[in-house]
Formats: sequence, C-alpha cells, structure tokens
Amino acid sequence: MRFQLTEDQQSLRETTAKYLSDAVPVGHLRKLRQHPAGYEEEYWRQGAELGWTSLLVPEERGGGSVSGNALVDATLLAHEFGRHAAPGPLLSCNIAASVLAGEAPTTRHAVVLDELLSGSQVVSWCFTEGHPGGHRPEGLTLAIDVEGDELVLHGTKRPVEAAAQAGHLLVSGRSGDGLTQVLVPVDTPGVSMELMETVDLTRRYWVVRFDRVRLPVDAAIGQVGGAARQVEHQLQLGVVLLAAETVGAMERGFDMTLEWAFDRYTFGRPLASYQELKHRFADMKTWLEASHAVTDAAAAAVDGAEKNAAELVSVAGAFVGQYGAELVQDCVQMHGGIGVTYEHDLHLFLRRATLNRTLLGTPALHRRRIAELVAEAES
Repeated sequence: MRFQLTEDQQSLRETTAKYLSDAVPVGHLRKLRQHPAGYEEEYWRQGAELGWTSLLVPEERGGGSVSGNALVDATLLAHEFGRHAAPGPLLSCNIAASVLAGEAPTTRHAVVLDELLSGSQVVSWCFTEGHPGGHRPEGLTLAIDVEGDELVLHGTKRPVEAAAQAGHLLVSGRSGDGLTQVLVPVDTPGVSMELMETVDLTRRYWVVRFDRVRLPVDAAIGQVGGAARQVEHQLQLGVVLLAAETVGAMERGFDMTLEWAFDRYTFGRPLASYQELKHRFADMKTWLEASHAVTDAAAAAVDGAEKNAAELVSVAGAFVGQYGAELVQDCVQMHGGIGVTYEHDLHLFLRRATLNRTLLGTPALHRRRIAELVAEAES
C-alpha cells in the first residue's frame, strides 16, 4: 500500500513478507494444490504469532494494532498475501476476531477468541449466500429464529472459506426484521458441508447447510436481531481486505511483466521498447496506482468511522475488482505463450485476483451500491 508507514508498520510488513517467502514460496504453492486445507497448521500458528489474527482486536482483549489504525495495519498483511498468493483464512479469521472482541465476552466466546488469536483454531465467517442479493446484509435469508431458550438456524451459506478446517462458524442471518450473529461449533447436529471447486490453488471454499440447527440463546453474539450495524461493518472490513490483497497480486504481476519486457528481445529490441506496449504499460500502471489510492482511502475511512466510508468501500470494491483481474490478464497476454502455461507463476496471481472480485460482491454490485448511497445522500 502507499501509506506513509511508521517504523512498526514497516517492520510488520517486512516480517510478514519474509515469512511468506520462506514458508510458502511460489514453487511450494503448486504442491499445496492437493492439500485438503491448502495450508499446513503449523504455518498458520506461526503466522498468528506474527500478529495475523490480532490486529483488529483491542489490546485489552489480547490483540493490538501496531499504529492505532487497525484496518490500515491489516491491509499491510493482506497486501503481502496478495503479492505471495499466500494460503490461509486471513479474512475470515480477522473478521471473526473483530466480532468476538467487540462484544461483552461470554465464557464460550472468550475461549474461542483466545484460540483464534493463538492460531490453534480457525473460525470461518458464514456471510454470503450465493443468490442475487446474498452479498448484502439486507439480502440475507438464512433464518435465525428464537424458540424458547434456543436459537434455530435454517438455510445455506456459500462460499465459506476454510469451513472444514474451522472449529466454529460465525453465522450471519435474519431474525424477523433484524440480523443476528451466532457462533456455531462445526460438530453441531444439522450442520453439513460440501466442497466447492474454485480457481485458487490453495484456498478451499465450502457450501455450508444449516438444517434446523439448535443452539442455546447465549450462542448469539450481541443482541438477537440487533446485529445489522455490526454486519455492515464486517462487510466493509472484508471488502477493504480483499481489495488490498488484490492490489498486492496486481503489483506482483505488473513487476514480473515489466521485468520480462525489458529482458525479452524480439527483432533485436526489448519488448518494452515497442510503443504499443508502452501505452499498455502506462494504462496498467495507472490502474495499479489508482487501486493503491482508492484502497488506502477506504481503509482510512473505515478506521476513522467517516460518514462516506461505505461509499469509499464500494468504490474500492468496484474499481479494484474490475481492473485487478484485467491487469493481471494483460500481464499474461504480454508474456505470450509462456504466460498461459501452468509452469509460469503468473496464473497464481490471476487466480487470486479473479476469485477475490466475486467473494463479497462483483464490481457491478458495488457500483449499484454506490448509486444507492449517492441517491440516499441527495434525498
């Protein structure tokens, strides 16, 4: 990212980059293609020790950011995950940690948070539902009903990252006219999972079904029916983290292609000397710098609870979602035949950018959201 980094932020970023380069070099990612989880448990535990799951958690709850701007710090991690096409449920675990730390702790939730921060447990966020409108809080249809002293969950969530590796699921659903969030142990009767196929080599996504799953009322996080603002904030965090990760993948692809264009000669000239390619590189550099800027602005707005935070988040989601995959696709084309081979590294970053643009709303959905917010502001 393009923030003026403090010494602590720079240290966080460099430490993460070095660890990812050592633990999951690009060549190792291909070996993880057949791994059930897409990553090793020890890799994730060591990452948690480096602060991967604690930045959005207040210091008094066992976390703490390095600069006081929690989301800005988290985008530094996401950016490096994109630059390395790194595995691991960074987004889900950070969203879950921020939610569990944001409410008055119950014994049940406090234990899960401690395990999440230590890296000994993964918590998966069950939010999107895979139907039109299922990427927005107001479009959620999974039912969380109160029956006596129990909560009853019925519905389907998809895609859910690392669901089979999780000990608990953070489920967002509808209770009458409001929203509720519940922490669900994965071994609860009525919970079933089905593995999805995605383009990413190391990330595993699942369809998770809840067939009248029964839990005690104290499994709810916060007030039943009163989680709408909380869920909206989680969505903003998620979109910004995805955008930051995509920018990292864009940057890596662009750097690789620029180096290739200067090293590769044709008709006695480097590819970078051809005017048509110069123009395309200029376009790509513009997209990259604009993606940096809009993601930075969205992160700062969410951290500062600014009035236009929701609009800036969707601007980042729309812009980075559109130009992220397009930039890396151009990088592939500029490499020629070698760029479309499995042995070349570019496809790892194209896969990451392509998947990210769909997870929490496509560019078209974010543009629609921007139009709705502008209309609300003018009315």
